[in-house]
Amino acid sequence: MTEYERSRTMPALPEHVFDQAADVAQMDGWLPRELHVDAGELPAVTVHEDRTDQDVSALLRAQPEQMRLEWGTREQGGYTGWLQVAGLDGGTSEVTVHLSFFEEAHDPGEQAVHSALDSSLQRLEEQVRLRVDNAAG
Repeated sequence: MTEYERSRTMPALPEHVFDQAADVAQMDGWLPRELHVDAGELPAVTVHEDRTDQDVSALLRAQPEQMRLEWGTREQGGYTGWLQVAGLDGGTSEVTVHLSFFEEAHDPGEQAVHSALDSSLQRLEEQVRLRVDNAAG
């Protein structure tokens, strides 16, 4: 099993960050660009991966009271992950994303995963900033 984790501090309240991250309709805006989530009857979702042009059955669970998202593949058991939002001083938040790959064939490699996670966290921060700015303006 291979595990990866990345974190990013965001200038927004943890509730705002979690609400944006957990909004299934907005996930395509911050997930790695080659992944697309189609919500069925939650927690069941379908994840389409452009690289393989395959649809994979997965589970996605939001735990708002813990500000945590958890996901994983259903039939294959190839990977799982979680996103955790924690409040920091001054109205900022830290977002941590953790991925676990159980089979080497599903693991794209350290450089690719770290790049995708960093990019995803940056796009999530941009979405949160737009949402907060629109709500204030």
